[in-house]
Amino acid sequence: MSFKLPFELAVGLRYTRTGRRGPRRNRFISFISALSTIGIALGVMALILVLSVMSGFQKEVRDRMLSVISHIEVNAMDGSLPDWKGAGELVRKHPQVQGVAPFVSGQVMVVRGEALRGAILRGIDPQLEPTVSDLARHTANEALQTLKPGEFSLLIGRELAYQLDVRVGDRITLLAPEGTVTPAGVVPRPRVFTVTGLFESGHFEFDSGMVFTHIEDAARLMRVDGASGLRVRINDMQQAPRVATEIAQSLPPALAVRDWSKMNAVWFAATQIEKRMMFIILTLIVAVAAFNLVSMLVMTVTEKQGDIAILRTLGATPAAIQRIFMIQGVIVGFIGVASGVLVGTLLAYNVDRVMAAIEGAFGFQVLPKGIYLISRLPSDPQAGEIALIALVAFGLAWLATLYPSWRAARVNPAEALRYE
Repeated sequence: MSFKLPFELAVGLRYTRTGRRGPRRNRFISFISALSTIGIALGVMALILVLSVMSGFQKEVRDRMLSVISHIEVNAMDGSLPDWKGAGELVRKHPQVQGVAPFVSGQVMVVRGEALRGAILRGIDPQLEPTVSDLARHTANEALQTLKPGEFSLLIGRELAYQLDVRVGDRITLLAPEGTVTPAGVVPRPRVFTVTGLFESGHFEFDSGMVFTHIEDAARLMRVDGASGLRVRINDMQQAPRVATEIAQSLPPALAVRDWSKMNAVWFAATQIEKRMMFIILTLIVAVAAFNLVSMLVMTVTEKQGDIAILRTLGATPAAIQRIFMIQGVIVGFIGVASGVLVGTLLAYNVDRVMAAIEGAFGFQVLPKGIYLISRLPSDPQAGEIALIALVAFGLAWLATLYPSWRAARVNPAEALRYE
C-alpha cells in the first residue's frame, strides 16, 4: 500500500523545490527565499548565543557572590542572638541544610593614615565558616586560621588593601558607628586590628568593601551579645526560597530568614531585565527576516496565479490554496529555525573554543586578565530558553504566511487565466 502525501502538502513542497530549480524559476524569488531562511537562522543563532552568554555571566557572578555570602541568613530582629547554638540545632533539622555558622555583622570605617574607607565587618567562626562559604579557598596559606579570639586579627579584600596601601602584618584602625558617650560628646569607638591575610573572591563589591575577623572580637567591637545571626548553606541553592520559608516556620518569630535571592534582589532583577530587553531586541532581527517571507510569498503568489487558477478549476477550494502557500512559508521558516537552533546551540556549548580560535587568528584577548575579573567567556545554555526562542521564531514565520496565503485564496480563476 503506497503512502500519498496530502494534496496541499505535496504542492507546497513542490513549490518550495521548484522555486529554486524549476523550469520557470524566478531567481529573485529564490534569492529572497534564501535570504529569509538565512536571516531567520542568524537571528535564532544570535538569540541563543547572547542569552547563553548572559546566563553564563549571571551564573559566574552569582557563584562568586555565594562563595562569600550564604545561601540563607537567619537574623535576630534586635540584632543579638545569644542562644545561636539552639537556633542552629533547629535549622540543622532541615534535610537540605549542609552547614550552619554564626556571624556578627556591622558597618565600620577603616582608617589607615589619612585614608578612610567604609566597609562591612563580619565576625566569623574560623572552624565553622568553611561549612557555609568558600572564604578559605579565596585566602592563601590558611589565613582563615589566623583569626583567633582576643588577637584582633583581620582579613581584608585585596582591592581594599590596594586602596589603603595595606600589606599582611600592617595595623589598621576600625571605627564602630555607635560611639561612646563622654562629657565631651560622642566619641567613636576605635580598635586597632592587625592584617593577617588577604582574600580575593573575584567580586569587586566584596573585595573592596568587606573585612573579616573572629566572631568574639567583632562582638566586642559591635557590642553584640553572642551573634547577630546564622549563615546557612544548603544542598541546592536554587531551592533556597522554599527552604528559607520552611526554616522560618520552625524558628521563633523574633528571627528573620532571608535567602540569597532576596539579599541581592536588586542585582538579580537588573540582570533579568537586561536579558528580557536583549531577547526583545534580538527577536526583532528574527521578525525582520520573517517578514521577508511576506515579500517572497507575495511574489510567489503573483508568479503562480495561473497555477492557482488551474487548481481552482480542478476543484481546489480557497482554503486548500491558502494552506498550500502557508505550507511553503512554514517549510522555509522551519529550515531557518532548525538551522539557527543547531548552529546557535553548538556555538553556545563551544564558545570557549570559538573565542580561542578568534583570539589566535587576530592576536588579541577578548577578556584580558588584567582588566576583567574573568578571563574566559562564560556560557550557560538553558534548554527552556532555546525552546522558547525556537517557538517564538517559528510563530513569527507562521504569522508571515497569513497575508500572502489569504491573498492567494482570493485569486479569481477567470481573471488569472485571461492572459495565460
